[in-house]
Amino acid sequence: MKPFTYTRAETVADAVAALAASPQAQFLAGGTNLVDLMKYEVARPDAIIDINPLPLGAIEDLPDGGLRIGALASNSAVAYDERVQLRFPLLSSAILAGASPQLRNAATTGGNLLQRTRCAYFYDPSTPCNKREPGSGCAAIGGLTRMHAILGASDKCIAVHPSDMCVALAALDATVEVVGPDSARDIAFGDFHRLPGDMPHRDNTLEPGELVTGIRLEANHFAGHYTYLKLRDRLSYAFALVSVAAAMEIADGQILDLRVALGGVAHKPWRDPLAEAEFAGAPVEDETFQKVAERLLLEARGHGGNDFKIPLARKAIVRALRQAASGTPQSQTIKAIQ
Repeated sequence: MKPFTYTRAETVADAVAALAASPQAQFLAGGTNLVDLMKYEVARPDAIIDINPLPLGAIEDLPDGGLRIGALASNSAVAYDERVQLRFPLLSSAILAGASPQLRNAATTGGNLLQRTRCAYFYDPSTPCNKREPGSGCAAIGGLTRMHAILGASDKCIAVHPSDMCVALAALDATVEVVGPDSARDIAFGDFHRLPGDMPHRDNTLEPGELVTGIRLEANHFAGHYTYLKLRDRLSYAFALVSVAAAMEIADGQILDLRVALGGVAHKPWRDPLAEAEFAGAPVEDETFQKVAERLLLEARGHGGNDFKIPLARKAIVRALRQAASGTPQSQTIKAIQ
């Protein structure tokens, strides 16, 4: 591991100033991803800025019935918060589908947003990777692609975003709050993460020196009809092959509002609001769910070893929409698929 300096920031302004003074620095919160990357020498920061003293751990009510979740709130604190479980159960379910209890106790909300891809080639400095070293090539293309993207990939990168929490936040239209050297700003969740394009080393749209301080969720009508369905190689502590965050508002047997976000299939949580809007007023039935799946996967392309993900995703979307429509969300305690 490369030697580095260590400082503790006492205020948000201190943290942002410290990063501005050392552009190769990294913020440290839970460390559940960063420490691994440093051990593998994938991340080699000159300085570590510990932000744990910052007052960013609260979960607060908003006037409209929404919630603001501080960037340092642990994944466990969010998943088990009664307000989250009551108003945004999709988020709670997605968090509980991920990692292990020990990791959820340490991992933070902001850190979950910023975790890097779990591509095996990215983690192996002996192989070319455009995310580690822009322009070096992508060893995954033509390599072992079982865990890789079927949507939104480029000829520079076919890695996928690993988060479960972020898939739910994409479906819930969250807003990310950030503070930079000059000002604070809000980023719509769908604009926060990036597809690889020609710059796969950029995972998100944060500007240099910016710090995530929180996430806002607006009140919605999805608490009765939602599910988070995660398909993986084993029932616990495994990244998704395909995951689906599905939520809908229903009246008189018709869909009023539909949200479907996919995990394990793209460089960012995958959602297509224009496609969702096409099904407003559609009947709540299997034929509609099949059409939703076909529409969302219209541009899906495999890379040999992950071709199976396309039919798997199609079936997962239909299954998730059935669960959401019937008000029987997938249990994250009894993980066998319902």
